[in-house]
Amino acid sequence: MQVPFLDLKPQYKALEGAINARIQTVLNHGQFILGPEMLEAERDLAAYIGTKHCLAVSSGTDASIIALMALGVGPGDEVITTPFSFFATAEVISLVGAKPVFVDIEDTAYNLDVAKIEAAITPRTKVIMPVSLYGQPADYDEINALAERHGLVVIEDAAQSFGAPYKGKKSCALTRVGTTSFFPAKPLGCYGDGGAIFTNDSELNKKMEMIRVHGQASRYNHVMMGVNGRLDTIQCAVLIEKLKRFDWEIAQRNRIATAYNEGMGSLGHRCVVPRMRADRGSVWAQYTVLVDNRDQFAADLKARGVPTSIHYPSLLPHQPVYRELGLSAGSWPVAERVSARCISLPMWPDMTDEQVAHVVKSVREVLGA
Repeated sequence: MQVPFLDLKPQYKALEGAINARIQTVLNHGQFILGPEMLEAERDLAAYIGTKHCLAVSSGTDASIIALMALGVGPGDEVITTPFSFFATAEVISLVGAKPVFVDIEDTAYNLDVAKIEAAITPRTKVIMPVSLYGQPADYDEINALAERHGLVVIEDAAQSFGAPYKGKKSCALTRVGTTSFFPAKPLGCYGDGGAIFTNDSELNKKMEMIRVHGQASRYNHVMMGVNGRLDTIQCAVLIEKLKRFDWEIAQRNRIATAYNEGMGSLGHRCVVPRMRADRGSVWAQYTVLVDNRDQFAADLKARGVPTSIHYPSLLPHQPVYRELGLSAGSWPVAERVSARCISLPMWPDMTDEQVAHVVKSVREVLGA
């Protein structure tokens, strides 16, 4: 059996009529930028997350840049974040002129380790930006409390965790401002690049709204520096319909994750499965395990029709572009250990029971179980 790593075709087939009709409506009215579907999508997304405001933007990267700009983060400032994430997490900090300060992760969900944050705070620290990695929120109650003691702002990078439950709230509504990505492979994805920003702060939202359109307060009246950060109307139309299926899809992702955990959890150190905190859930952007001899593991699974991917093989401070910071290996021992062993297995909501069983069977065979 050949199992795709990700297959979005069944999802489209389930929504084909509704999505096609939505797109045709946009084609008919011709408002391809800032059209009525953008406002509708923003209302639907804010209602789903439980925030006053949602801004639809051109990508998850632009969402983070706009949030940082609106908070006045710039040259001379420091932003504390994780070393174990996609490059955009650190990139956005550098793009606004600030310095990323990397703090090690904890060894269960691989999110920012709250116990190590305070030691990294300096007079230049302005923001803490954790990532809710692989779909499970970080320890936001503790992080928010720490930030409040030091007069800092917390931005949740929820590019992988849109809507994940956390103590009665949802990811994207756990801090003063939350950002997410609608890249097609995300749990909620559009059909191109896209993202959104969520907040209950009306003043901050108004500022971000202006930054989204070149810092424009009214037509040809630019009151601040901004970006071209609008989300196309067609992508908003797609999101409106895909959001209607999202709860079902998350239930299916949890079905698959449960089957994986039950089938591979007994393998112990040979295959360390994701560990969930009791007070939160995950939307399973990836299902990532830890194994030894990762390259051989991947090759053996590929021979059995099971593709894999690595999220992420290299730490952000180890990227060539950050050599100028003079950061040394060994400063993030947990993240370094995890990045050397992590590997992701197929995860998409329309996987059949047979496909899931084949993945589990293949992993157990490869590891001699």
